[in-house]
Amino acid sequence: MADTKEQEPTQARQADQGEAPQGQEPKAADVAPAEAPTAPTPKQKEKQKDKQKDKQKDKQKGKKPAEGKPAPAEPEGPPPEPAPPPRMHEYYEQRVRPKLAQQFGLTNPHQIPKLVKIVLNVGMGDASKNPKALESAVAELAAITGQQPVVTRAKKAIANFNLREGMPVGCSVTLRAARMFEFLDRFITIALPRMRDFRGLPTDSLDGRGNYTIGIKEQMIFPEIDYDKVEKIHGMDITFVTSAGRDDTALALLRELGMPFRGEAPVAVA
Repeated sequence: MADTKEQEPTQARQADQGEAPQGQEPKAADVAPAEAPTAPTPKQKEKQKDKQKDKQKDKQKGKKPAEGKPAPAEPEGPPPEPAPPPRMHEYYEQRVRPKLAQQFGLTNPHQIPKLVKIVLNVGMGDASKNPKALESAVAELAAITGQQPVVTRAKKAIANFNLREGMPVGCSVTLRAARMFEFLDRFITIALPRMRDFRGLPTDSLDGRGNYTIGIKEQMIFPEIDYDKVEKIHGMDITFVTSAGRDDTALALLRELGMPFRGEAPVAVA
């Protein structure tokens, strides 16, 4: 009897609270429906898109996401050796500089003249009418110097020449440091002896500030040019820019570097 009395108040409480009595399964009406998943907010969508973009950028850069994976092993073996300095540069440092300092009585090493840069310029007046000729000139100049040329354009319009501002008129290359000395070595030892009726370079082609300019009629003197692929024979201007402010020191510098001037025996570069 006591047990039945204790069960009655518990059943009454469960009925008041809407719960099913003990030993009975809850009805479908009594069970509360499960909450549906909420849709992501616009901010959450933007964050997900940003994460996906970051993953794609990491894949494109070759980076792997940080997932605790070991880093890739470094290549084995010694690092590649640097290229040796040009032969002409070593000759200038060891032979030419002391000789010029003694010849002109230069006590400050910064006063000794040096070669700053070499500028090669090819002018083509019909570049706008014949763009293929300009492309071939750019390719030939790149083969000669080992550096990609820059297409030069007109700075102002000239009606008599049918020239407008910005039209291509040629190409040029500026060489410095190692490429400059390598080109100078090839130019003196290989290109100049292949010039037709060559009797030496003129000594009056200086501009008064220590810069020497010569003109070449044919690009065929350079061994990098293939005769079968030449579309048009054209010349070029080569300017040797030095740090000497006078013509006599610049001429002495070029003479000691082995430049063969007219009426003089060239200096042998060892």
